Amino acid sequence: MSGPLVVRGSVSLPEAELLWRFSRSSGPGGQHVNTSDTQVELRFDLARTEALPEVWKRRALERLAGRLTDGVITVRASEHRSQWRNREAAAVRLAAVLAEATAPPPKPRRPTRVPRGINERRLREKKRRSETKRGRSARDW
Repeated sequence: MSGPLVVRGSVSLPEAELLWRFSRSSGPGGQHVNTSDTQVELRFDLARTEALPEVWKRRALERLAGRLTDGVITVRASEHRSQWRNREAAAVRLAAVLAEATAPPPKPRRPTRVPRGINERRLREKKRRSETKRGRSARDW
């Protein structure tokens, strides 16, 4: 992973603001897993960054409040055996989280009414069905 990390459009995070940590990954892998630091932890200080527009930053801080620790978002990747692929996976994951958190809110839904014809047809069907079922009863025998 070299160069800036593109979040969305022309907005990207500079490499200097990304903090990488590597540690031994858990799980199967034999001798390889015991000797290499393949697990990647990518940290990004969302509260202090200047890379994001102010509106995006405010929106992301609000939406990711539960995932932040002192304004820092952390993403972990350990699914691959190579550190390089885990670095790429962590970077993609961070970009996706930030892109989703900075997306504009959806347009408010305009409430609509059920057309009268559809409602009347539904009620006619209900009445016809109830007549059919009432005709099956053995009251008049």
